[in-house]
Amino acid sequence: MNLIEKLPSGLLTVRGWGFVLTAVVALLFAQVLGRRDLLYVGVLLLALPLASVVVLRLVKPRFTVNRRFQPQTMEIGSTSTVTLSLTASVAGGASIAMEERLPARFGQAPRFSYPSRNPTRDGVSLYEYRIRSTSRGVYDIGPVTAEFTDPFGLGKSRHVLGTADPLVVTPAPVELLGSALAGSRGNDGMAVTRRQANPSDDDVMTREYRHGDSLRRVHWAATARHSELMVRQEESVTTPQATLLLDRRHSSFSTGFSAVFGADAGDSTLSTSPTFEWAVTAAMSISAHLLERGYALRFLDQQGAPALLHSPSAPLPSEEEHHGQGAVEGIAEGLAALGLAPETGHRAPGHVDRSGSTAVRAGEAARSAVRRVRGQEAETPAKTPHARTPHAVFGDDLLDRLAATRHRGPLIAVLGLITTEEAHVLASASDYGSPAYAILAADRPADSRAQLDILREAGWHATAASPSAGLPAVWAGLEHAVGRSAAHASPAAGPTPSGRPDASLPGSRP
Repeated sequence: MNLIEKLPSGLLTVRGWGFVLTAVVALLFAQVLGRRDLLYVGVLLLALPLASVVVLRLVKPRFTVNRRFQPQTMEIGSTSTVTLSLTASVAGGASIAMEERLPARFGQAPRFSYPSRNPTRDGVSLYEYRIRSTSRGVYDIGPVTAEFTDPFGLGKSRHVLGTADPLVVTPAPVELLGSALAGSRGNDGMAVTRRQANPSDDDVMTREYRHGDSLRRVHWAATARHSELMVRQEESVTTPQATLLLDRRHSSFSTGFSAVFGADAGDSTLSTSPTFEWAVTAAMSISAHLLERGYALRFLDQQGAPALLHSPSAPLPSEEEHHGQGAVEGIAEGLAALGLAPETGHRAPGHVDRSGSTAVRAGEAARSAVRRVRGQEAETPAKTPHARTPHAVFGDDLLDRLAATRHRGPLIAVLGLITTEEAHVLASASDYGSPAYAILAADRPADSRAQLDILREAGWHATAASPSAGLPAVWAGLEHAVGRSAAHASPAAGPTPSGRPDASLPGSRP
């Protein structure tokens, strides 16, 4: 029996191999003893397993496989329930062992047998299991693999049933410090403005009666003063705007040894690092914070393009403006598969920023050394540090887009470890936000001191944080992250469309 169990089990079962060995023995004895009856028995015992294998290969089972996720997209750390339904084209038959294929990060693959213990009246077998993920991404769940055997239990064959379905795991937003919006913004974050028909101080709330106006809006005091029918001034609602900038360059979020060896992505093809994961969570949290308060959000990358343009999971990758109830879910799905991008722009591959931080210089030197060892060093002429060209990092494309909505709302930049030259280029963008905030995610925040000073002196509220820092504390600390000149200036938060500061933003005063 031990010898049979050691034989290959991909085609025949233990019983099938037993038939084959018995057939071989019968054929040998038939040859030695000259017994024709043993010859017939040996041929029959050998033909049965072979016929079973051929039939299992030719006859492919037909199953209808449906898979449903609840919820359809899941956040990091949450649980999703997978409901699997299987229906065979031909009812009846023996029990079939099946297995659902899962990525390794979800643990052991669920195994079950078909049909289930309690199938529906239509013959549908239902199965449920739960999965949980600790990292974002788009993962293929399935397909189902089944092991079929013949009625005699001699041969077996594995078949793939159905296809895989993608499961989107989104970053989980963190609750940020916020309060009810001040002034005439209201609880929904909208700013109320009034269109005045008469600019005098007495009539700022009234206008002349027009055909179709409701009599309920008649302002009798103003009517008596003007000797004509006056109605209360119409009110219109404007949506406040905000711009969120996300830096997704590989060189900004991987320095030192991590720039050479890369981050451990496990079974996911997502190019990322712990620092970039923190930045993605920050972008998700800030987006949810603003959208839930009624802001219309523009989401851009470091070149001024839509931030989710290169995300395979984005529902509308070319959209840069997000607003409304479904905007939070759309941004979350887009950030699910957003990875780091190769370095582009004006900084050459071999360029080392001598005035930058120690970590930046170490990362550039390490990458340059690896390229020389591999024989891939390319001589690229370095450009002028402050030259801004279209499609460059923090270049004209980005600044033009920011200038189009100048002073219409806050500008928030979630960056990696930028150089001092890039900080000088980005410093001028503070004029386009009211106010402007910058969060630099770095393994060692102390290396960003020079860059922070440049941004703060230009009017930015800038701070640096490591991946272990708590995002709510970093967000709340932006109030005091200003330069010396800005600390003695007017309040940090700029006016909203209603002319009052937004109390939900750090540094605001109701």
